[in-house]
Amino acid sequence: MSDRPTVLFVCVHNAGRSQMAAGWLRHLAGDRIEVRSAGSQPAETINPAAVAAMREVGIDITDQTPKRLEYTTAESSDVIITMGCGDACPIFPGKRYLNWILDDPAGQGLDEVRPIRDEIERRVRDLLSDLEVPATT
Repeated sequence: MSDRPTVLFVCVHNAGRSQMAAGWLRHLAGDRIEVRSAGSQPAETINPAAVAAMREVGIDITDQTPKRLEYTTAESSDVIITMGCGDACPIFPGKRYLNWILDDPAGQGLDEVRPIRDEIERRVRDLLSDLEVPATT
């Protein structure tokens, strides 16, 4: 792993969980970690409830768009965190993998998305600790 690790968050639609996780990591790590997100079957837009939930904590993810998981993106990442993408996620020897079991915010309202957002924040903070990168806030 380089001095500036690369973390890839992957979920099916790249519209909820992975976008919130990427938002948290960008917010808490600044430019000390390269943050990527992708989906095995990307949606057309980010989940509005995920956008609203992140906005409540001062994180704007409206400039992000769902992206298709590309082989080269995964291959060049140091840490790959999957969130329900199943067999669509490629496996590369020597990569660090984490599988975060989280409820899918698709079709959920803001009240149901808030606890998912908060659990993602907790896991991102744990990841930062594991990577020995102090959170900025």
